[in-house]
Amino acid sequence: MALLKLKYVMRDHDRHGNLRHYFRRTGEKKIRLPGHPGSAEFLAAYDQALKHGRAVATEHKDPASFAALLISFYRSQEYKRLNLRSRRVRRMILDKFSAKHGSKPFAKLERRHVLAFRDELADKPGAATNLIKALRSVFNYALEYDLVKVNPAAQVDYLKTGGSGFHSWTIDEVRQFEARHPIGTQARLAMALLLYTGQRRSDVVLFGKHMVRDGRLHYAQQKTGKRMATRIIRPLQDIIDATPSKGSTFLETGWGKSFTANGFGNAFREWCDEAGLKHCTSHGLRKALAARLAELGATVHQIKDLLGHSALAMAALYTKGADQMINSDAALELFENIIVPPTGQVGQKGLKRPGKSAKFSKDGGR
Repeated sequence: MALLKLKYVMRDHDRHGNLRHYFRRTGEKKIRLPGHPGSAEFLAAYDQALKHGRAVATEHKDPASFAALLISFYRSQEYKRLNLRSRRVRRMILDKFSAKHGSKPFAKLERRHVLAFRDELADKPGAATNLIKALRSVFNYALEYDLVKVNPAAQVDYLKTGGSGFHSWTIDEVRQFEARHPIGTQARLAMALLLYTGQRRSDVVLFGKHMVRDGRLHYAQQKTGKRMATRIIRPLQDIIDATPSKGSTFLETGWGKSFTANGFGNAFREWCDEAGLKHCTSHGLRKALAARLAELGATVHQIKDLLGHSALAMAALYTKGADQMINSDAALELFENIIVPPTGQVGQKGLKRPGKSAKFSKDGGR
């Protein structure tokens, strides 16, 4: 086990439960380390990665440089208030940016420069948006401590993705998945946990009996830290009861180990592909639940609290398609009740115009 403490060495499990080792310096891509820890093959690969991997400087001599600002930012509450996952992602983005621009003076960074950095990632709008968010947070910190006069990323718009995000599953697609993966399988349990709780994969992989009290799952969302108490509805409980589980979590790999969020994502991708649903994702089930609840009349506030959103705007975004359908149907129903003529007034060419004697009353009746 001491070998696993080698600098920059990390490990995880694949979807089959196999332990894998990687070399990864901050801001760099992972390098797979073959063989068993301690073997000649393993140590040779580690030595090669250590010598030739691209390291991101953690210190910088010039206190006016962006790299120096970044070091200070990582020690700030602006950074530490983020949850662990967000910190890791934010740091990876910023370290990669610093590897290229760290020696430049941060005070001279202007909006036009940020726009250029954004446009370089035009083919990856998600990555462009994440970079802008990361730079905004760094310069918000710099503003707070009077290190700069303006935040150069504050007025830079995100790139539009050209779509509405992840595809929201239809009822037919859910049935198609269920037909391929019967109750009792990990795939079916995975879909049920996602669909009937509305939570992200990073939360679902941690769900287990130890979280259940009074018929509810009690947990803190991994992304937001928000405390949740989600009721286990009967269809979900039936599927949990019918699925074998030996470990601490409901979902397990083929080796009886708990999934990582990434490992689960890979497994769910394969389960969807096996069901012929290559365009469907785990996150799409979260959107599908929100949309279906809106169709059934749930309020935005109810949906917000179920999904754990911190703002109504996100819940409204998830349900806008259903809201449009409900509101348009209601409007047409009101209109229909006013103009539909008595039986016999519709001829072969459609609705006849009312005669001169037909008038609309103040209350909307005829």
